[in-house]
Formats: sequence, C-alpha cells, structure tokens
Amino acid sequence: MVLLNPNEISFPDPQHLDSESGVVAIGGDLSPERLLFAYQLGIFPWFNPGEEILWWCPDPRFVLFPQDLKVSKSMQKILRDEVFSFTENTSFRKVLEECATIYRKDQDGTWLSEELIESLVKLNEAGFAKSIEVWQNDELVGGFYGIQIGKIFCGESMFSKVSNASKAGFINFIQNEGENLELIDCQAHSEHLESLGAKMILKSEYLKLLKNNSYES
Repeated sequence: MVLLNPNEISFPDPQHLDSESGVVAIGGDLSPERLLFAYQLGIFPWFNPGEEILWWCPDPRFVLFPQDLKVSKSMQKILRDEVFSFTENTSFRKVLEECATIYRKDQDGTWLSEELIESLVKLNEAGFAKSIEVWQNDELVGGFYGIQIGKIFCGESMFSKVSNASKAGFINFIQNEGENLELIDCQAHSEHLESLGAKMILKSEYLKLLKNNSYES
C-alpha cells in the first residue's frame, strides 16, 4: 500500500501492485482532478467516515458487459407497464445525497462525504460523471451515479425507496445506452448485480479495456 502525497496528484500503477485486500493506496485528497485520474487508472475511493481515504483496485473485478444483461420476466413487465420513468442528470446532487443517507444493512456510515459530493458535482458539470434518476408519480424513488471513461461506466452507488426502482433504472440505462457502452464496472460483488448478468474478470483484463477507453475520453 502506497501513502499518497496530498500535494501531488499521482498513484502507483495498479497493474504492478498485488494487494490481497484490493487496497493500493491511502491518503491524498478527494479533489476532482485526483478522482478523475484515479478512475482513469482503474482506482476508486472507498472508506469509512472519519478514517483515511482508501483507494481500491480489486482483483478480480466485478463487471457487466451490456450484451450479458439478464432481465427477468417480472422486470420486463415493470418496464413494459411503465411503472417508473427515467431521466439523466436532472438531479445529480440529489441522487448523491440519497445514496449517502439511504439505510444499508451492516453499514454504519457512508464514504460520500460533503467534500466528495462537491468534487463529484464538479465532475458532473465537466461531463465526466452522470446520474440516472428513477421517478414514480413525480417523486424521486431511485437512482444511481457513476463516472464515464470513454465507453466504460464506473457505477458508484445506487438507492431505492421503493421495490425495483434502482434495478429498473439500471436496466433501462443499459438497454438505452448499450451501443455506447463497452462495460459497466460494478467494482465489488453483489448478488443483486450478479442476477442481472455481472461477473468477475481479471484485473489485468479490466485495466486493458480501461486503458483503451482512457485514451479516447
């Protein structure tokens, strides 16, 4: 694990770092410039509130290729019946705030600090971060956000206030953007995303795909 210099935006090359936990660096800051540079290298922040910033690049990596998307019959009906409506980047800050405050089992706090939210808002304004909002009866009931590197979307966090809201938004996003997406980076394993078709790939394979897209972004 490398200790980062807060006055210098740099990271170790994750390709040549073997970390059983997936943590490749500690410290630094959460500036928009450092965040974008980290995502371009395949590194993302994830840490407990009040603790040092931890930077991760797990091996293997949990990802979803758009062509592998699985949609259950029940979800097909929800989408067909237009139970929800969807927008993009209309409530970016609100989505982040909901992701930060939504109750999650076995999680006492959130890494989405006010500092991180402000940096992500700036990345959104610069066109590197986006949110998907899910609405029901004009109420924001779900959504998610992430960082876009070329044709790779790095999904960060999602929330649902009603059943299937974020899942419907995620499926709709992939179905509508599939041609413009090569890969969705889900980062860490979850049964929820595995049921939609996400799977593990080697870190080296993920970094190769990301490198090609970083040149294009």
